[in-house]
Formats: sequence, structure tokens, C-alpha cells
Amino acid sequence: MILAVDIGNTNIVIGCIEGSECVFVERLSTVRTKTELEYAIDIKNVLDIYHIKKADLEGGIISSVVPQITTVAKLAVEKILKKEVLVVGAGIKTGLNIRIDNPAQLGSDLVVDSVAALAEYPVPLLVFDMGTANTVCVIDRHKNYIGGMIYPGIGVSLDSLTENASQLGGISLEAPEHIIGKNTVDCMKSGAIYSSAAAIDGIIDRLSEELEGEVTVIATGGLAKKIVPHCRRKIILDDNLLLKGLAVIYRKNRR
Repeated sequence: MILAVDIGNTNIVIGCIEGSECVFVERLSTVRTKTELEYAIDIKNVLDIYHIKKADLEGGIISSVVPQITTVAKLAVEKILKKEVLVVGAGIKTGLNIRIDNPAQLGSDLVVDSVAALAEYPVPLLVFDMGTANTVCVIDRHKNYIGGMIYPGIGVSLDSLTENASQLGGISLEAPEHIIGKNTVDCMKSGAIYSSAAAIDGIIDRLSEELEGEVTVIATGGLAKKIVPHCRRKIILDDNLLLKGLAVIYRKNRR
């Protein structure tokens, strides 16, 4: 069993992978001021909840898009495992053929999502990861990563709306009973959710044209389950995609 940790801008996703199965997946808040010991305590508490001991874990791997805490989290996991932990980045074997202007610029989360999708789904592929930012990975029929998209996540869009429109307050992200809202809150909920769903449908249409044919579409990330059910295109929801990708990369680099 391996411990996989994905550090995002809003949440840190922690899971244990045994073979191809996720034993558990949990989320912690990303706090840039926490110390190595504080993160070690948080992660250890999660493992204790699931009755997982150090002896059950053969190793660990981390991907991160928050450079300020990558090293802190690595040291925290090593404090628990008492062994070196892999971090996705330069020098790590992924097997992904990256065909963009500067492959070194590709975020580790996008690399891991793509590796996981290639291991499990038929090409060509579109991989939507919905979090603080929404990202799209595009993989062609030859299994090359050829590029993608980045655009504001639904939370960022809502924060901007409420910050800049003085009469609009915060809302929870649940679809209203009807798409046509009859009050301010329902109008905001409908606008947020259905505009995001329509954007995904439209992006799939345009990228399918670019790839000249049918594509497999996967969605993952903390907000995917809120939006994907309202999309009209066929989309596979895979909550554990990134952790499964970390497991694949760990096995490729196991000494």
C-alpha cells in the first residue's frame, strides 16, 4: 500500500492505494503557514482513523501546485513513514510524451491526471480537473499530451461576482429546482452551475472538432460532482483519478 498526497491551492487530497484500488480518500485544507509537524499530525490522524499503520505503507508520493509547502509536506510524510518520499517533478519517470512549447512548465497535477487517464481509458482523451482553477488536458490518439486549457474555477468566479456586486451575497453550490431562477439566490445558483456545465459541453464540442472525432471525456476534482450531472455530453466522473495516477508514477519509479 502507498500513501498518495496531492497538494492543491484549496485542498490537500490524501489517499492510500493498494494495487489499483483506493482504500480511502480524504481532504485537508491547504494552509500555507502550517509547519512540518502540524502537517505530520494532520496526516497521521487521517491514517489513524482508517487504522493504517506505518508498517502497512511501503512508500509515499506527492504532487503539488503550491511550491511554498511542497517541501514542508514532504518532510511531514517522511516523518511518518521514516523513508524518502517521491515528489512529482524533474527527474521523475512518468512515461508521458509531452508535446508542448516548454514541457517543464506543465503542472504536476496535469501530468498525474494524464498518466492516470492513459492507464485506464481509451484515447483520444479530454481530462477536466475542476478545482480552484479548471484545467483541461488534451491527449491525442497517439497518446501524446498536446496541450490544454486553464480557466477560472466556479468558486473563483462566484467569489469575484459577490465581491464586485454589492447586492449579491454568498451561496451554496446546489442546483435550484428550476433553471430559471425566481429569486436572487436561485438565479445565482442556476447561473453558476449551468454556465459551468454549458462551458464544459462547449469545450468538448470544440476540442472534438480539433481532434477530428469522438473523444473520451473524464472529469475529476473537488467540484466535478456538482457540475458534471448537469452536462449534456457523456462524461466519466472519476474522483480518484489523480491519486491513481500517483500510484502509477510511484510504480514506475520504485527502486
